[in-house]
Parts: sequence; structure tokens; C-alpha cells
Amino acid sequence: MYQKSTTSRSKKERPKYSKPAYHDKWDQEYVVKKAGPLLEFLIATIPHQSRNNIKHLLSNKKILVDGVSVSQFDYPLHMKQVVRISKTPIIQESMKGSLKIIYEDDDFIAINKPAGLLSIASDREDRNTAYRMVSDYARQLDKKSHIYTVHRLDKETSGVLIFSKSLKFKDMLQEDWNKNVTLREYIAIVVGEMKPSSGTIHTWLKQNNAQLMYSTTNKKLGQEAITEYKVLKTNRDYSLVEVKLHTGRKNQIRVHFSEKGNPVIGDDKYGEKVPNPLKRLGLHASKLEFIHPFTKKKILIKTSIPLSFNRLFR
Repeated sequence: MYQKSTTSRSKKERPKYSKPAYHDKWDQEYVVKKAGPLLEFLIATIPHQSRNNIKHLLSNKKILVDGVSVSQFDYPLHMKQVVRISKTPIIQESMKGSLKIIYEDDDFIAINKPAGLLSIASDREDRNTAYRMVSDYARQLDKKSHIYTVHRLDKETSGVLIFSKSLKFKDMLQEDWNKNVTLREYIAIVVGEMKPSSGTIHTWLKQNNAQLMYSTTNKKLGQEAITEYKVLKTNRDYSLVEVKLHTGRKNQIRVHFSEKGNPVIGDDKYGEKVPNPLKRLGLHASKLEFIHPFTKKKILIKTSIPLSFNRLFR
């Protein structure tokens, strides 16, 4: 009746620096194969849990349907929806989904930002942002706490986003960002089959009068941009691509892939108007590795490939 789509691993709260790799695979995700009430689905899916335990998961907002936390036991499920049973804290429900903590210690918080949510405030929106939600969460635990922005993700990009708990940590990490950050990896879904299946794109990016970025080979006109990629899966319509950034320029992946003839799916800015089964931008920040400013050890934060991405290649 129900198909389990990922496996879980043993629960381990607040990992120490001795094992500096933190990710969000502690959850279990299931694809709905038969429509019906949420509670009925959960009882059939996790029979080792009592009815009271399942209701406790619901009341504590640890059950998500298509990325949004749900507490209503008779919530109607439809076929092909994805139900996630979360074992890590959900900060709060946002307009675009639920904000989940991947890792937290005394120095920083790492979250899995959903697509459609701003990293920080803009002229039009100052409340429904990842920064505001993380700040509210931290102040619930300690009224004197303060959160600092370390880096950003585009609104329509999901994935690893970290915030600092101290100005010192933020300043030290940002002081030489390109040196301190040793890995920036993304997963992208692009239009068509990428050829060759792996390679490196090396240009210089410049912004035009319409505020759009474009490539030039003139080193004096733009900022150096290096994108390494490898195709993981492909079909007649799309390619699932692993991307490693050697530089972090504005819209770098979107520009490079668009100019290559394989725009990121859902990219209205640099792409083409083609059918988008994802209903979002096909770009996810999957890994971020950096040298911890205080311990000098490498910290790797990673997330799973969104289930909706893999669905296109089944």
C-alpha cells in the first residue's frame, strides 16, 4: 500500500566535532499509494508505534505532508503525496513549508531552507524569512540570543543554509570565505540531456543594464566564475546534475547552464518557458563544507536530494 522511499539511521542528538558530518537523513519518507486520512496512513505505515505515540508526533508537528507540517489527524491524503516523519526539530511552519534544523551547536545553526522562502528580509518581505524564523526559534530558548547571517541562498533555491550565533564566528568565517569554505555542492535539474556528461565551465560574469548576469571571456570586464558539473541521471527531457562551485558569483549556475543550452528547470530569469513538473526552481544546495573558525576542523553539512527531483527519473 505504501512505498518507503528513504531509510533512517539511528538517532544521535547534537553530534560532536569529532565526527563533523551532519545531514538530514534521520527522517523517513513515504509515498502515498492510496488516498485516505493521515492517521490511518501512519498507523499502517509505522505499525511499531502506538496510536498515542503517533498522535504525539502529530501534535509536535513532526509529520510533514509535501514539506508542510500537519497536526490534523484526519488530514486527507492524496496519491503521490510525500509524508515525512521527522526526528529533528521543525522550527515553525512557513508560507512555503517547514523550516528544519539539520544541525545546531553553541556556534551555529544549519537548516534545510525550502524553495520559495527568502534567506533574509527584502523591501517587500521582512517577516516570512529564514533569518526571522531562526531568530525567533533561538530567542524562545534564550531571550538574549542573537542570530547573524553568514551567507544566502536565492529565494527559489532550497538546501543548506547556516546562521551564526555570534558575531565573532560570523566575522571569522566570512573573513576569507573562498578559503574557509572548501566545498559548495548543488544538485540541479536542467532541461534536456547535457553533453558532455561532465566538465568545467570557466567564464567571467558581468551584469547588464537589465540586472541580468552574462558571461564574457574578457577577464577585465567581469568576475571569474568556475562551475564543475557531472550528470548523475538523464532521460529524454531532463538531466539530474551534481554541481561543484569553485567560485560563488551571483546566479552562476543558472547563467552557465542556460548559456550551455541546458537551463535549470523553472528558471524564469535565465531559462525558457517549458513545462515544469517540479513547480519550483530545480536547484538545491546539497553540501557545504567549511573550516570551523574555532576548532579548525572541517565541518560538512549535507542534505538529501529532494524526493521530487528523483521522481522525474523513475
